[in-house]
Amino acid sequence: MRVATDIGGTFTDLVYVDDNGQIEVAKSHTTPPNFEKGVIDVIDKSNIDKKEIFTFIHGTTVIINALTERKGAKTGLITTKGFRDVLEIARGNRPDLFNIRYKKPEPFIERHLRKEVNERLNYKGEVLTPLDDEQIKEIVEYFKKEKVEAIAVAYLHSYVNPDHEKQTVQIIKELWPEVAVSASYEVTKEWREYERTNTAALNAYVQPAAATYVNKLYNELTKFNTNSNNFIMQSNGGTTTFEESKKVPINMVESGPVAGIYGAAVLGELINEKNIIAFDIGGTTAKCSLIENGEVKVSTDYYIERNDRNAGYPIKTPVVDIVEIGNGGGSIAWLDEAGSLKVGPESAGAVPGPVSYGLGGTEPTTTDANLLTGRLSAKNFDYDVDLNLVKDVIQDKIANYFEMTAEEAALGIIRIANSNMLNALKLISIRKGHNPQDFTLVAFGGGGSMHAPALAKELGMKKVVIPIASPVFSAWGMLMSDLRHDYIKTYIKRMNDLDQNEIMAQWETIESEAYEQFANEGIKQDDVVFNRFADMRYLGQEHTVKVPVPAGNWTNEQMHTVVQTFHQLHEQNYTFRLEDTETEIVNIHVTAFGKVHKPIIQKLESNVTLEDAKIETRNVYFEDPKGWMQTDVYKRELLPVNEPIHGPAIVEEKAAVTVIYQGQTLMVDDYGNLIIETGAR
Repeated sequence: MRVATDIGGTFTDLVYVDDNGQIEVAKSHTTPPNFEKGVIDVIDKSNIDKKEIFTFIHGTTVIINALTERKGAKTGLITTKGFRDVLEIARGNRPDLFNIRYKKPEPFIERHLRKEVNERLNYKGEVLTPLDDEQIKEIVEYFKKEKVEAIAVAYLHSYVNPDHEKQTVQIIKELWPEVAVSASYEVTKEWREYERTNTAALNAYVQPAAATYVNKLYNELTKFNTNSNNFIMQSNGGTTTFEESKKVPINMVESGPVAGIYGAAVLGELINEKNIIAFDIGGTTAKCSLIENGEVKVSTDYYIERNDRNAGYPIKTPVVDIVEIGNGGGSIAWLDEAGSLKVGPESAGAVPGPVSYGLGGTEPTTTDANLLTGRLSAKNFDYDVDLNLVKDVIQDKIANYFEMTAEEAALGIIRIANSNMLNALKLISIRKGHNPQDFTLVAFGGGGSMHAPALAKELGMKKVVIPIASPVFSAWGMLMSDLRHDYIKTYIKRMNDLDQNEIMAQWETIESEAYEQFANEGIKQDDVVFNRFADMRYLGQEHTVKVPVPAGNWTNEQMHTVVQTFHQLHEQNYTFRLEDTETEIVNIHVTAFGKVHKPIIQKLESNVTLEDAKIETRNVYFEDPKGWMQTDVYKRELLPVNEPIHGPAIVEEKAAVTVIYQGQTLMVDDYGNLIIETGAR
C-alpha cells in the first residue's frame, strides 16, 4: 500500500490507499520536538499492516520550524573578498517606510562567522583572481575553534561558473569531513547576490537538523521490517527521496502545505475543474493558492517572516505560490488596546489547545466558537468537553466587554476569522488580476469545510468542493504527487539577438542533468516528463514574468508566439503591455517530473438514502437569519450520490464538519466529493 503522512502545527495526518483503491485516513497529535514520534503514533493509530507499506511519502514542518524558532546549526559563511556584509546590507527597500526606528532583519550568521576569501570571477564567469587555498584552510581552523556545525559557501557570479565553490567544498571536506557544507551553486543557479547568499546560508543552517530528522524517521520506519520506497514532499509540489532531501533541505521549507495545493490540481483534473482556488485551514494557519488552467504556480520569489513591517528573508528555491495567514481552528480570540476583537495569529496549538480540549487551554479560540454555536458537536471530540466552561470563557474574555451573549460573541469570533481568511483569498486572486467568480473553491484541512461555504458566497464564487479525505487532504495530495525537480538557470539574452542553437543546447544540458538525477532515484528515462519556462521582461525592467515555452527546437514562428504570450501575461499581471519595447530572457527554467505509480480513485457505489445518513437535528446559531435554527445533521460516509441536501444543514465526518447555509445546496459526486452550490450570483 501507499502511505502518506503530513505533520501540521496541531495534528499529524495519515492517508493510505491499498491495491483496490480503498482510501482510509487517521489523525494523531503532533509531538514537538520529536516529530517522528507523531508519525509513528499516527501509523499505529491507523492499524495498517506496517510490512505492507510499499511507498511512504512524508510532509514535514521541521525546516520551517528550525528557521522560525532559530533552532538551526551554528553556521559560518565563506564568501568573496568585500562581500561578507551582503547578508547585513540586504535590499534597500523598507516595508515599514515611516518607522524611524526600523531595523533590518538580523542575519542568521553572525558577522565574526562570515569570512572573506581572495577569489573573483567576472559576470561572464571568467577568473579574475584565482582562489586562495591557504585562506580556506585558515578559515576552517577558525570555524573549528568556534564550534561551527555547518558552512555556507557563496561566491560572486558562481551561478555562471561554480568552479571556485567546488574547489572550496573539496578542501573543507578533506580538512573536516564531518561538517555540513552547502555551496550556493548546489542550491540555486539564479543571479541576485543577496538572495543567493541568503538561500545558501539558510540551507546550511537547517542541514544538520534536516539530516538528523530524516535519519531518525528512516530508523523508525526500518523497525517495521518494511522495504518501502521513502519520499519527502518538496516546496515545488513534487517529491524527492530521503537521501536527496538531505542535500538541499531548504527545498522542504513549505513541504506540508504545498501537497494539498497539488492535490487540488489533481482533483480538478478528475472532476473537470481547471480553475481552482485551493484553501487549506488547519489548526494554526490558513493557506491558499490559485490554480489556473490546471497549472500550479511556482515561484522563486519566496520569503519567510515577510510582512508589512518586516522585509523577511528571501529563499531563492522553487516554492508553490501560496498565501499563508495565522488563522486556524486553534487561533486565539482577543481584544486589542482599542477594544477591537481580533482572531489570531497566536494559536493555542496542540498543547494546551482550545478550551474545549480540556488540556488546560484558557483562551477562547475559533474551535471553541464553532462548538458553542452548534457547528461542532461535543460528541465528536476525543476529549470530554465541558461546554459550560467553553461558554464561560467566551463570556468572560469577549462577550462581557461588548455587553452581549456568549453565543453572539462566538459568532463574532467566527465572522472575524472569516474576514481574515477572506483577505487571504483576495490576495491570491483579486490582487493578482483574477476574478474569483471564475474559480471553484476547493477547501480542505480540519477547518476548510466549516468556513468555505460562507467565504465563497462572500466572494461570489458559485461552487465549493470539499474533497474526499478533506481533513487530511495534504497527505492525500502526496499520494498523487510525482517526483519533481526544478532546474533554473540565469541566462540573459535579448529575444531579437537569440541564437536558437545556443539556447537549445542550454535546454538539452539541463535535461541531461535531470535524467541523471532521476536515474539515481530509480526512475527510468521513459517516465521523465519536462516542462519548459522562460522568465522574461521588457528591456530596462527589474523583475520578470514566467512564460511557458515549447519543447524541442524552436521555429521563428514559435519564438514570435513566446513573445506574444509574454505580452499577454505581462498585461494580466501588471495591467499594461509595451508591444514596441524589446524583450529579453533572464532565466530558463525546466520542470522535470519523474512519473510514479499512483492509485486509481474508485467511483462510489451507493445504496443508501438521506434518511440513512441523518444523525440528528440540532440547534445551530447562524447569522443570516440571525439566531438558533433547527438544523439537520448528516454523516458524510453514508450520504447517497447525486441527491441534493438543502441548507441549513451540517455534514459531519471524522475530524471535519461542513456547514451549509440557507440558500445553498450540497450533493455528493461519483467520487465522494461534496459539491456545494453557494447560491451566489
